[in-house]
Amino acid sequence: MNKYVHGYSSHESNRLHDQADSLADLLHYDSIWEEDSIILEAGCGIGAQTKIIAPKNLSSKFVSIDISLKSLEQAKTIANTNKINNVEFQQADIFELPFEDEYFDHIFLSYLLEHIPNPVDALIRLKKVLKKEGTITVIEGDHGSTYFHPDSDIAKKAIQCQVELQKQNGGDANIGRKLYPLLSQSGFKDIKVSPRQVYVDDSNPDWVEGFTKNTFTAMIKGISKEAISKNLIGKKEFEKGIKHLNRTAEGGGTFCYTFFKGIGTKD
Repeated sequence: MNKYVHGYSSHESNRLHDQADSLADLLHYDSIWEEDSIILEAGCGIGAQTKIIAPKNLSSKFVSIDISLKSLEQAKTIANTNKINNVEFQQADIFELPFEDEYFDHIFLSYLLEHIPNPVDALIRLKKVLKKEGTITVIEGDHGSTYFHPDSDIAKKAIQCQVELQKQNGGDANIGRKLYPLLSQSGFKDIKVSPRQVYVDDSNPDWVEGFTKNTFTAMIKGISKEAISKNLIGKKEFEKGIKHLNRTAEGGGTFCYTFFKGIGTKD
């Protein structure tokens, strides 16, 4: 997989956990599978999603894989801290999966396809280790769905820098809208995609803090050095863009973003 655009800093780890925690109900109220399933979590990262979906499926066994040993160590620590004992962590590359064909009842992946240049190939390889009539769940965001009040062209430009950097790294920050065709091209059937919109205003201070500030704005702020060094934006412009994004989290501001959750079945 190409370079992870967000990096592996402690700042990024905190951001991922803030994102997972603030969106748990929105994204995972239906992340529940048949009892005694064997579930592959592909690209588990630091375990931010693992700590949410595993306790929802206590009778099932999870095999959570990632290419990064550093991330896996963090994921194990999080699982131990939360006394989660139905997960086995393993280092593996999704393009060289060390499992027998048709081994898993279900496959789950979130925020993975956006970082790779060949998502259809990844889905086809994952499908090989999925049992017939097994299901896959994919969650992705879409930066093109971002809008907010007060509106700001300079804030949009800062966001576009992250889209461009991800593109340069072989990824796609606007991949959420493409989940249906990606699953279809990969040979899945009975595909259903549902938009999960985050709408934040003053009435939900937890989302103001957890999502607008600590998830989205923190993510854009995190690419400042690279965006400036690659001349995508000037330093003062970028700082102004972040200031305007922060303004949406102040009194009277609103923020919208849409995630997409796709489900498909193997023939």
